[in-house]
Amino acid sequence: MSIKQNLNTIQQSLPEHVTLVAVSKTKPISDLMEAYNAGQRIFGENKIQEMTDKYQEMPKDIKWHMIGHVQRNKVKYMAEFVNLIHGVESFKLLKEINKQAKKHDRVIDCLLQIKIASEESKFGMSPEDAAALLQSEDFSALKNVNVTGVMGMATFTEDQEQIRQEFNLLKSTFDSLKAIHSNLKTISMGMSGDYQLAIDCGSTMVRVGSSIFGARNYN
Repeated sequence: MSIKQNLNTIQQSLPEHVTLVAVSKTKPISDLMEAYNAGQRIFGENKIQEMTDKYQEMPKDIKWHMIGHVQRNKVKYMAEFVNLIHGVESFKLLKEINKQAKKHDRVIDCLLQIKIASEESKFGMSPEDAAALLQSEDFSALKNVNVTGVMGMATFTEDQEQIRQEFNLLKSTFDSLKAIHSNLKTISMGMSGDYQLAIDCGSTMVRVGSSIFGARNYN
């Protein structure tokens, strides 16, 4: 199957309210352009340098999503163009995004990353910390960031029931945070292997890579 065929198959399987982020990390621009020419406009990268290089070479109507772990000292490289930052897991990071967005006279949309997985290696804040952040005076002072939802990554496991429980935790966290911060609208959860389950649990944005572009090349 070609990238175009893969993309069309996935798009046809998604409900209208679900946004598809094509995860293009490690893939060459030629692959991204094949997806672009098939109509895809939202691409997700997990390394800021790689995303910046692709942004410079590709059409400017693309919306770039930063889906990986963000180091604060690298925010400045993407602040000019990034459309959505998925993995905001601390107030310090949010403050830095605000600072860099202000330099470009922009408001950058962000998702709070909630730790729903049992693995120690996964990043994210607790639902309680997210609630405290959204109610803090320090947060209300940030004028160049817009928290529009939550993101979470399930445990890497074959156990579908565990994944379902973790997705349900993110959905219930979103619901409780929305009562505090009414402009939340996005629940980013679900990848190639589990996006259908994620949608069943309330996801509004899925991050799909290998099912579109094939296996990744990490060499």
